[in-house]
Amino acid sequence: MINFLSVRFQPDTEGREVKISELAGCTGVSKETIHYYVREGVLRKPRKTGKNKADYNESYVEQIRIIKRLQDDYFLPLSLIKKIIKHLKKQSRSEKSSFQFLSQHFRPIDRLLSTEIFGKEAFREATGLGRKWLAKMEEWGVIAAELRDGEPVYLQDDVIIGKLLVDIDRTGFGPKDGYNPEDLRHIADFIREYVKRSQKGYYRSSLERLTSEELVKKGVMFTEIMSLFFYHLYRKLVREEYEHLLKSVEKKEGVKR
Repeated sequence: MINFLSVRFQPDTEGREVKISELAGCTGVSKETIHYYVREGVLRKPRKTGKNKADYNESYVEQIRIIKRLQDDYFLPLSLIKKIIKHLKKQSRSEKSSFQFLSQHFRPIDRLLSTEIFGKEAFREATGLGRKWLAKMEEWGVIAAELRDGEPVYLQDDVIIGKLLVDIDRTGFGPKDGYNPEDLRHIADFIREYVKRSQKGYYRSSLERLTSEELVKKGVMFTEIMSLFFYHLYRKLVREEYEHLLKSVEKKEGVKR
């Protein structure tokens, strides 16, 4: 499957309008499908340059990429995708960037097709994580493999975490950028202690009134709810700080001008 988040115009097409054949080549979507998107109103009509000719620009690549990801990874119909794209146009720069980045990493299909990685080298190859940092993350408890017949086996969550660690560095939040990776160790320690404490208290009070099946079901629900809570809480706090920093930068740029 094409990674539509990585698709970009080639340097010689960037900044100018292109023909539909070039747009199809850049996105991996057929000309017929692009015409269909336009007819359905999911894509706006391009600028006509002749009776059967039209020019497209780079914004069409972004929209096609979003359409395909919502179709392939989220199984959404075009009628709903049309509403999502309309909503995206009203979002801020940070909200649009967040949507594009998250759609790459939080795909429902990945959760349905859970994979296990056997062995350290296979894990490193699948995630791109270096030998040194894999050792560090295992030492800090950020990544933890199961041992089966003496061989380490990495579950889906560890694989995703490994890929995200690589993306953290690629995005500009690595050691060379001033970010201290050991902060991840403290975060893992804090969450681990919280999980132990909360689950111990909950299970202790629930053992007598719940069956084992009910306990498993409740535990799964609590895990997913708290995962979402931590995700959205952190996202909210970071967004607030980011907006504050962005305003400071824009204010300085305004003074310089």
